[in-house]
Amino acid sequence: MTFRRHALLLLTALACVLGLAAPASAASAYRYWSFWERTDAGAWQYATRGPAVARPGDGEVAGFRFAVSEDAGDATRPRNAADFATLCADTKARAGEKRVGLVIDFGTAADAPSGERPPRARTACARVPEDASAADALAAVAKPLRYDASALLCGIAGYPRQGCGEQVAAPSRGTAGKTPRETPAHGDDDGGPSLGVSAGLGVLVVLAAGIVWQTRRRRQP
Repeated sequence: MTFRRHALLLLTALACVLGLAAPASAASAYRYWSFWERTDAGAWQYATRGPAVARPGDGEVAGFRFAVSEDAGDATRPRNAADFATLCADTKARAGEKRVGLVIDFGTAADAPSGERPPRARTACARVPEDASAADALAAVAKPLRYDASALLCGIAGYPRQGCGEQVAAPSRGTAGKTPRETPAHGDDDGGPSLGVSAGLGVLVVLAAGIVWQTRRRRQP
């Protein structure tokens, strides 16, 4: 085998290694309003029912957050964790009605649709009939609401003006801004080379040594 052939083999192996090291294609995510419920412990819990179905009781708190998320486990929580006493301190109770605290987080500029800017986050206390849903409470304090044909909540207080749960490229988030569920498990993403890349580099070392040995051997009288 000639030196040129050896060199070609080495370059091919190098291309394979670079292919192994290439980043995977971007994952998909969705831009939408997520719905949350505040637990007794004061934490946000992703709601298992839609706001049109959920019926919070008097003294409960519901949250809404606009963001780009890959799934429910990756969804971004509202950034305000105010309790009911704080949200409804100035709203008196009335017979036949209930009070529901609301936290509405319009998200960040990074998650906003092109050409739009998120309003400031707001809080409110909705006083609604006892059988009202979370969507009814939201409509009482943050009109206009926008829904699609499948009754998916698309806009709150006119934001965003267009779009509804559209698919977008998943954002690249650092672990510092992630919730515990979003942080990769120890050893899954520690910044070191993957096993495939390490093995490929080992192959390159062996091939390079072979080329050197073959070249010296052919030069010997």
